[in-house]
Amino acid sequence: MDPKNVSVVNEFILLGFSGPWELQIFFFVTFSLIYSATVVGNILIMVTVTFSSTLHSPMYFLLGNLSFLDMCLSTATTPKMITNLLTEHKTISLWGCMTQMFFMHFFGGAEMTLLIVMAFDRYIAICKPLHYRTIMSHRLLNRFVLLSWIIGFIHTMSQMVLTVNLPFCGHNIVDSIFCDLPLVIKLACVETYSLELFVIADSGLLSFICFILLLVSYTVILVTVQQRSSGGLTKALSTLSAHIIVVTLFFGPCIFIYAWPFSNLASNKTLAVFYTVITPLLNPIIYTLRNQKMQGAMRKLRLQHVNSIQNF
Repeated sequence: MDPKNVSVVNEFILLGFSGPWELQIFFFVTFSLIYSATVVGNILIMVTVTFSSTLHSPMYFLLGNLSFLDMCLSTATTPKMITNLLTEHKTISLWGCMTQMFFMHFFGGAEMTLLIVMAFDRYIAICKPLHYRTIMSHRLLNRFVLLSWIIGFIHTMSQMVLTVNLPFCGHNIVDSIFCDLPLVIKLACVETYSLELFVIADSGLLSFICFILLLVSYTVILVTVQQRSSGGLTKALSTLSAHIIVVTLFFGPCIFIYAWPFSNLASNKTLAVFYTVITPLLNPIIYTLRNQKMQGAMRKLRLQHVNSIQNF
């Protein structure tokens, strides 16, 4: 292709959800409410874990970090998607697109790693309860959280370093609700076969391996609980089944989108909505807001806040 005969792309067009104006308004209201609930819910969890003395344990420390990553992941994609629903020209600048992809894979990679850490935490708590406090020390927890951020950074940088220098010319239409690597790479005016394989090996395998490790850890936990107490199995099934549902909703779309990134599934906007919009809302509900100890801590903090206002 002769560079003189094509124009350099400075922005991309995000097709988003097409349809009549009434449908766009419906999507705008729906996703605005979901995003608001996601932000409020995750902030509430972080504040409760931070200021409640009864929640200063390894599990809740990890849950607080998960809430922060969920909020950041949703913020990287959802606000732009919401504002585009009310605009006729749904565009995003080239560097805005690159920034969105960077943070989405940064927080996504960190969250995948943190979910593995959380499964390990539950394994130690259930299978080695007498050594739980010794193994899950504050030093180890801080290292685990730091490791999740490092893996997220390495994960996104390994792909973005190769993507940011791609030449884009001519085609600039992204058939999705946000910029994402598989669809953006397709628009480059050079051969990207090697990069396509790298995306599959990086994002696809990372999602698949993390998902399998989580399922294995949950299975080990259930087997251990069954061997120790048949009565405890029902409670464990109730808790872990909800966790597995959320994990599946997060990892399932990731596996399909990134393990087969250049098939028709790559343009499936419904899959993208699940792991960037729905899952960040479900995580606080499933992991924490259903938890009686968390609910009690929230009520206690609310009463303390009300009493402090009245005394003032």
